[in-house]
Amino acid sequence: MTGTDVPGALAEPVVPVRAGWIGLLFGANTGLWLGIYAPVQVLLPEQAELLDGAHKELAFGIVTGVGAVVALLTNPLVGLASDRTRSRFGRRHPWTLAAALCGALGLVVLALAGHVAVMVAGWCLVQAGLGGMLATLTAAVPDRVPVGQRARIGGLVGISQMLGTVLGAVLVTVVVTSLPGGYLACAAVVVVGALAFVLRTADHTAVTSARPAAGRRAVTAGLWVSPRRHPDFAWAWGCHFLINLGNALGTFFLLFFLADAVHYADPGTGLLIMMGLYGVALVIGGLVVGVLSDRTGRRKPFVLGAAVVMAAAAIVLVLWQTWPAALAASPLLGIGFGAYWAVALAILTEVLPAAQDRAKDLGVVNVANALPQVIAPLAATVILAGLGGYPGLFAASAVATLAAGAFILGVQSVR
Repeated sequence: MTGTDVPGALAEPVVPVRAGWIGLLFGANTGLWLGIYAPVQVLLPEQAELLDGAHKELAFGIVTGVGAVVALLTNPLVGLASDRTRSRFGRRHPWTLAAALCGALGLVVLALAGHVAVMVAGWCLVQAGLGGMLATLTAAVPDRVPVGQRARIGGLVGISQMLGTVLGAVLVTVVVTSLPGGYLACAAVVVVGALAFVLRTADHTAVTSARPAAGRRAVTAGLWVSPRRHPDFAWAWGCHFLINLGNALGTFFLLFFLADAVHYADPGTGLLIMMGLYGVALVIGGLVVGVLSDRTGRRKPFVLGAAVVMAAAAIVLVLWQTWPAALAASPLLGIGFGAYWAVALAILTEVLPAAQDRAKDLGVVNVANALPQVIAPLAATVILAGLGGYPGLFAASAVATLAAGAFILGVQSVR
């Protein structure tokens, strides 16, 4: 190992990534999101109703909320660990594979769960594993992708989230119809995607002299990113948090919304139709905006537009809780979220404080993905019980999304 390993690991990449690398990253991300959203959208609600039908919303909220707390803690810690790892297998890859196996184990536990407490334990393992996997896969973008290519890659990452959601719904409602079989199928997809990326792509190493300071105090201090010293990072983090909060408030209870407010005869099929419309629109938004953003070098106008479109989708459901309204809102939400993800990853990787802490800092960014999963189920339960029902829930989604647009205006180093 020579000193040239450090620039390779820490320097800004300049060589565009090739289609093969992009495809493997896309596949790993798709498996990751399938492992999260197939349970969230279908399996966990069904299991909560099966195990505690009288309190299904509360049971679902507890499972997802506690699991999200675990993801909130493990995501930056795994990122920090990968930044400090010195291995002939690389810095990120060992953690990506270990995290995928942990997530798969949690899905197996869920397949066997006969009590809500076991559901909580299984979902905590899933969130710990897949949250850590998210940290290392996200770090691969600034590790390998030049700035001028990042919006297009960001759009594909957003599409992978959508595709994982849609394929997950198809997998556990059409292909595998049993609850345990659905969980086991998700576990297999997660591991296959991670293995393909780890075994078929290269990973940087770094010399020992580049290792950050060790010790409990240094680790704890390293997890904090000062908003005063890094205001652009703080504003971008706040925008990302609010967009994800708005999205979580608007999507977490869709299965129950279709059953209890829309009174759709087959809520599972209805959700699948909505996810299909959402997915097609997300692909369009992500691909078009990714190309436009990279060509123009502008990011913030696209975030503002995305926030307005996503809020409009929520407002449609505030005004009308009907099946036609749900069909109209789905593509609006998809095109807005796709457009946002196309530029979000580009912005967030451009405001990172230090190259040697990329995965840790992106783990802190991913807290903005996990924290809404803690807040949204609890907030939604309160709103549904006494603060406006489903219209109030979708109104809260619109407010959070519009606030995200205001936050992005605070970022000064990105156009």
